[in-house]
Amino acid sequence: MLFDLTADQEFLRNTTAKFLADQAPPSRLRSMRDEPAGYDPGFWRRGAELGWTSLLVSDEHGGGSVSGRGLVDATLLAHEFGRHAAPGPFLPCNVVAGALSAAPLAEGAALLEDLLQGTAVAGWCFAEDHPAGHRPEGLNLQIRLEGPDAVIDGVKRPVESAGQASHLLVTGRTGDGLSQVLVPADTPGVSLRPMRSMDLTRRFWVASFDRVRVPAAAVLGEPGTAAPRVERQLRQALVLLCSESVGAMQAGFDMTSEWAFDRYSFGRPLASYQALKHRFADMKTWLEAAHAITDAAASAVADDDADADELVSVAKAFVGEYGAEVLHDCVQLHGGIGVTFEHDLHLFLRRLILDRALLGTPADHRRRIADLIEAREAAA
Repeated sequence: MLFDLTADQEFLRNTTAKFLADQAPPSRLRSMRDEPAGYDPGFWRRGAELGWTSLLVSDEHGGGSVSGRGLVDATLLAHEFGRHAAPGPFLPCNVVAGALSAAPLAEGAALLEDLLQGTAVAGWCFAEDHPAGHRPEGLNLQIRLEGPDAVIDGVKRPVESAGQASHLLVTGRTGDGLSQVLVPADTPGVSLRPMRSMDLTRRFWVASFDRVRVPAAAVLGEPGTAAPRVERQLRQALVLLCSESVGAMQAGFDMTSEWAFDRYSFGRPLASYQALKHRFADMKTWLEAAHAITDAAASAVADDDADADELVSVAKAFVGEYGAEVLHDCVQLHGGIGVTFEHDLHLFLRRLILDRALLGTPADHRRRIADLIEAREAAA
């Protein structure tokens, strides 16, 4: 990232980078390919001790950040997760912890404490499998109140780490508004079906809710009024995805630059050939722009700027589009070795392509930008 970091932020990032390099090297990532969770619970607990799950949680609820801008601090860690293709439910645990901090529940206090300690995982059940399922206004799952209960009907997919989660934070429609409800994963009527993932360690599930009943007290805030909170959670999640993608881009670019200087052809390093210099110049330009737009989006969301929605979609569209260009070029520049499973480059390509598809593709976010511009011009 290009932020001018404080000493505390540098320490947080460097500590995480060293921990991931030691505890999640590429050889370990490959060995977890067939593990159900895709990460070791002990690894996640130790990461939580480093502050991985506390940055979007207020001080009064046991969290806190090193700079006072928790989301910006979280993007530094997301960047390192991308740079190491690291395992673990970083995004859902942070988003759910932040949601429970912003709209506390009596029964959510214990879960929040467990999330901060890394002894529990929560699933963020937001997205749905239809063209508008990555936007709050397109959600179809129903949450309705029947006497003392909240009743949930619908399907969410993909839901990261739902199979390891003790609770699911479910977003759905209540009349014309949105509600969020905290559902224990073992509640009758909840069924989970695993999905296949391109990433070696990230796990996703289809979560189905068939007349699931939970106490109305499990609803966060007033029913039907959750839209502003949901939109903020979505912005946070998108910024974290972009930051992780930029980390993966950086890792692939650094690996390829080193290869180009070390690999000789006809007595000269590959990096000395003009045609390849032009390709590296393009990749470097896209990489620096991805850093810049992601940092701008993170700052806008952290500060609740009026243009935060637009900047987030610009970042998601740009990073998804040009991140894929950078890493596919990296694969090509490596030649045949770049497409082997034994080479580490595919770990970062897998991570970026997955993040590119989550919560809206580049095309989806370009349409979102157009909608925001049209709405602004109509209101002028």
